[in-house]
Amino acid sequence: MVWAEETNEADRIEGDRRDDRRYDLRLDMRWKVIRRRRVLETGTGVTIDVSSGGVLFETARPLPAGLNIELSVSWPVLLHDVAPLQLVVFGRIVRAEGNRAAVRMAQHEFRTVGIPADHRSVLATATRNPSAYLHANGPAGLGKIQ
Repeated sequence: MVWAEETNEADRIEGDRRDDRRYDLRLDMRWKVIRRRRVLETGTGVTIDVSSGGVLFETARPLPAGLNIELSVSWPVLLHDVAPLQLVVFGRIVRAEGNRAAVRMAQHEFRTVGIPADHRSVLATATRNPSAYLHANGPAGLGKIQ
């Protein structure tokens, strides 16, 4: 009898068992549910938390688990203090409860979005010759959280 009680207690694992650290980030985002290279649905939402392995987010309507999804998240850092960034995540919806969905990342990348014309030359110089850019702008020119 004592052994059975110990086994039951050992079988229960409490706490967060995820491998990746989660960061509470509330960021605006857009999503596209995809099946066989076709966009089935689109919408907007907000992230709840982000890790290197996934994203938990909230939308205006429930999403089905098991489908592929692309998320475009508005990132809060400017590239070289000039270019807005987006985190683009490709993955699968692994859990959906109400208007919340969890996505396991298969791939991710950062992309620049809408750079104002008067800032394009600054970004081009920084990309071609980072040492000259740093000399002119110092380490603070590498980007900062807005």
